[in-house]
Amino acid sequence: MAYVISSDCVACGACAESCPVSAISEGESQYIIDADVCVDCGSCASNCPVEAIAQA
Repeated sequence: MAYVISSDCVACGACAESCPVSAISEGESQYIIDADVCVDCGSCASNCPVEAIAQA
């Protein structure tokens, strides 16, 4: 089960920097997670300063 980024995202990039498989990229208004690449490690969620990331 991959993680998802909610609209609470402030586009700081902390999640993308912490992703070990580069599954996170910058979208138009917030970062997005590629569910096919995500390995469900939770690193992004634990590094998000606004708690905008949760399991889908």
